[in-house]
Amino acid sequence: MARKSSTPAKVVVTAAAWGIGFLIFFPILWTILMSFHTEGDAIKSPFEMLTSPWNFDSYAEVQTRSNYSLHFFNSVVISVGSTLLALVIAIPAAWAMAFVPGKRTKDLLMWMLSTKMMPAVGVLIPMYLGFKNMGLLDTRTGLVAVMTLINLPIVVWMLYTYFKEIPGEILEAARMDGASLRSEILYVLTPMALPGIASTLLLNVILAWNEAFWTLQLTTHDAAPLTQFIASYSSPEGLFYAKLSAASTMAIAPILILGWFSQKQLVRGLTFGAVK
Repeated sequence: MARKSSTPAKVVVTAAAWGIGFLIFFPILWTILMSFHTEGDAIKSPFEMLTSPWNFDSYAEVQTRSNYSLHFFNSVVISVGSTLLALVIAIPAAWAMAFVPGKRTKDLLMWMLSTKMMPAVGVLIPMYLGFKNMGLLDTRTGLVAVMTLINLPIVVWMLYTYFKEIPGEILEAARMDGASLRSEILYVLTPMALPGIASTLLLNVILAWNEAFWTLQLTTHDAAPLTQFIASYSSPEGLFYAKLSAASTMAIAPILILGWFSQKQLVRGLTFGAVK
């Protein structure tokens, strides 16, 4: 029998959830509000800034100064390209870990995740020199490769957990019907794990879109994504709050819209297999 929650408890939990949600979203909201003011208004007290006239001057200056379209295109190519490449590698790897008997699978998964625990700056010099020698500095190809390697452990781990929820008997039945390994993965396993694959794809796109360390270190102009676009508004002369806020809003708007419209898919995928 399901436990019933009292009405006061529901009110408290709901209010707490909304309060925490607002605290998390407040920095983004404040950035958006600040972007609609001039530099002079942006440094005023919060109340004075909110009551100041709103305008699009900061957005106009950002558009005039920077090539937003180029940075946006680079971000799309890097995030989507690295995600698709990671899925191509991770789906067969996760299948092998989930359905091929082995005693070291969990150790291998833990080792893969441990690579995410090392500070990125620890391998900056060899990565930079390697990219320089291979001619991959400031190229989309180089950044796609880096983003793929960075997020591959997470992609493999997530897909492994989704694949483990699929009964192995279904795959055995496909083999008895004459399905090859390729057909088993493409036409049996992948459609059944589609919610999990979709959520993994969306999460990886978000992670690659927001990656700042490697994009700032390995790009300058040609392949610079929107993270480099934002960083260009921090100068030795100081921070230009209004223009920086406008640039930040333009950079995060696409991923906020994507997250808003795909939130149901994300929740469905992240809870895939949680309820029996």
